[in-house]
Amino acid sequence: MAVTKRATNFFTSPEGLEIVETLTVMAADATYNTRSSYSANSTLYPDNVMTFVDKHVNYLIKHPTMDPQQYISNLRLMTRVRK
Repeated sequence: MAVTKRATNFFTSPEGLEIVETLTVMAADATYNTRSSYSANSTLYPDNVMTFVDKHVNYLIKHPTMDPQQYISNLRLMTRVRK
């Protein structure tokens, strides 16, 4: 089911909280490559490290027409650690 993010408070809605929870579970799971990345914004990230969850939530906020469920599905495929 496609979820629209046109509302400014999407990540406080039940669907938005589910997306954040899914990203948090992925970050805690060792079968996914969820390393933090560098951020030049020292105001928001004093240690210049942006977490996996923050990175992808920010991406979804900046791209409101993106289907979050499809994005998470593709993210799972791209970040899975293969042996």
